[in-house]
Amino acid sequence: MNVKTDVLIVGAGASGVFAAINVANQHPHLNILIIEKTSKPLSKVKVSGGGRCNVTHACFDPKELIKYYPRGNKELLSAFYQFQPGDIIEWFEQRGVTLKIEEDGRMFPITDNSQTIIDCFLKEIQSHNIQIHYQTSLQKIETKKDGFIVRTNVNEYECKQLLIASGGISKLEQGKVLSDLGHQIITPAPSLFTFNLPNNAITQLQGVVCEAEVQIMDTKFIEQGPLLITHWGMSGPAILKLSSWGARYLQEKNYQFRFQVNWLPNHSLDSVVQHLEKIKTTNGSKKVINQLDVDVPKKLKFYLLEKAGFNNELRWAEINKNQLQQLATILTSDIYEANGKTTFKQEFVSCGGVKLNEVNFKTMESKIVPNLYFSGEILDIDALTGGFNFQAAWTTAWIVAKNMG
Repeated sequence: MNVKTDVLIVGAGASGVFAAINVANQHPHLNILIIEKTSKPLSKVKVSGGGRCNVTHACFDPKELIKYYPRGNKELLSAFYQFQPGDIIEWFEQRGVTLKIEEDGRMFPITDNSQTIIDCFLKEIQSHNIQIHYQTSLQKIETKKDGFIVRTNVNEYECKQLLIASGGISKLEQGKVLSDLGHQIITPAPSLFTFNLPNNAITQLQGVVCEAEVQIMDTKFIEQGPLLITHWGMSGPAILKLSSWGARYLQEKNYQFRFQVNWLPNHSLDSVVQHLEKIKTTNGSKKVINQLDVDVPKKLKFYLLEKAGFNNELRWAEINKNQLQQLATILTSDIYEANGKTTFKQEFVSCGGVKLNEVNFKTMESKIVPNLYFSGEILDIDALTGGFNFQAAWTTAWIVAKNMG
C-alpha cells in the first residue's frame, strides 16, 4: 500500500515522538506520520531511571552541560543554546507535568512514574491526530524531486520531509539504508556498561559501595565516584562514566582489559605510606586488622588486607617496610582484569551512528540530502548516565521541529 504524508518520522521513541509533537505544534498544517518497528512506543522512556524516567539533568549552562557528553559535545554546544534542560522543564510544566530535582541533579516527574511522561506524550499525539504505524521496519529510502519514497516491510511511504529518529539499538540496521544515501556511519559501540570480573574474590563483597578513582591501565581514561561491587564485577557511577568515555577503546579490546582502583581517591601512594607509618609508630602492639584507619567499608578493608598478605593476627610492630609498601599499593592502585561487560540495567546506550560533520546542528538537517533530518541516538552522540541522553534527544528533536515545514 502506498501512503502519502508531509512528514515521515522513523522511530516512536523519545526523540521521534517529541519531534512529531513539536512539528505539529509549530506547523499545524502538516500531516505527520510515525513508523515504529516494534509494537510499543516510548519503550526506553518506560524503563529509564528504574521506571521513574530520568527526564533531564539540572544543569542549565550549555558550557557545563556539554562536559557530560563523551561524543558530540562540540556540536551540542550551539544546540543547547537553542533548547536546554530549562526549556524541557517548562515544556512539561505547560502540559501539567511537574519535574523535581534530586540531590545528584537528576530530574524526574514528581509522580516518580515514567508512565506520567508517556501519558503526556500520547495525549499530545492523539490531540494532534498523529498516526503511528507499528511493526513497520525501514528497508530502503529513495530520493525524488520533491521528497522521498520510504520502503518498509509493510508499506511504501511518500513524504516531503523525513526524520530518522530510530535510536541507538537500530543503528546497525539503519546503517546500510543511510550509507546508500551517501552518509558515513560510525560503527556502533555500547557506551554504558559495567565491568565483569569472572571468578574474582572481590565479587563476594557484592553490595559494598565505596568512593574510588578508577583508571583503565595504559590509557588516560580515569574517573572518580561511587563504585559498587556486584556479584559479577564492578558497577556504580565511577565505572559507568569510565565505560562511556572509554567505549570505543574497550570495544577494540573486546572488553578484556586491566584497570586499577584507588580506594583512597584523594590520596597518593606516598601519602598513604606516610599515613601507615604513623599508625605503626603509635599502635605497634595492636593488630593491623583492628587499627587500620582508612576510609573504606569494613568488609572491603578486610578483603584488601588479605589481598596484601596480612593475616588477622598480624600486629603493626611486626610489619616490615616492604609489607607497608605492599599495603599502600593495594589501597591506591589495586589492579583487576576485566573479561566482558554487562549492560547497565535496561538503559541501553551506544555511541556511533551518523557522522556529526554531515549534519547541520543549527537545523539538524543532512548536509548531504536536503529535507532529511536526524535526532537522538541515531547520531554519533552519547552521554553519561543522569538524564543527559534524554536531553540530547529532546534538544535535537526540538531543533528539527523548529526547522521543518
